[in-house]
Amino acid sequence: MKKVKKILVINGPNINLLGLREPEIYGAKSYADLLAFIDAVAKEAGAEAECFQSNSEGAIVDKIQQAHGKFDGIVINPAAYTHTSIAIPDALKAVGIPAVEVHLSDISKREAYRRISYTSEACRATIAGKGFEGYGEAVRFLTEAAR
Repeated sequence: MKKVKKILVINGPNINLLGLREPEIYGAKSYADLLAFIDAVAKEAGAEAECFQSNSEGAIVDKIQQAHGKFDGIVINPAAYTHTSIAIPDALKAVGIPAVEVHLSDISKREAYRRISYTSEACRATIAGKGFEGYGEAVRFLTEAAR
C-alpha cells in the first residue's frame, strides 16, 4: 500500500446531529468537535483529512467516486446506510482506495438490523463502539499500514 497522506472522511445520515441525537448512545460532543478531533489526529499522523457529511446516499456515492486519484485513504461512517446500501460498498470497491469503516456505537450490540454491515466487505477494517477514538484508530490504521 502506498503512503497515505490525504484521507477523505465520509459521514452519513444524522452524524451532523451529534450531541443532539441520542447522546446516551452517540455522546454529548458535537459534529464540530468530531471534525476538530479528526483534524488533530490526521495532523499528528502526518496526513491531511478532508471531511464530508451527507444525509443523501447518492451524494456519498458521488463523493467516493470523486475521490479516485485525489485521496490515498477513506474513513467512512455510512451510519444508517451501513445496513441498507449496496451502492456505497460498490463505489468503494470501484475506486480501489483503502478504506476503514467506523461506527461511534458498537453495532454488534445494537438492534438486530444494525448488526449487518454491507460496507465492511469493501473495507480493510471495521472499528466500532469506540466513539470519536474510532476515527483516530482508522486514521492511524491507514497511515501506519503504509509504512
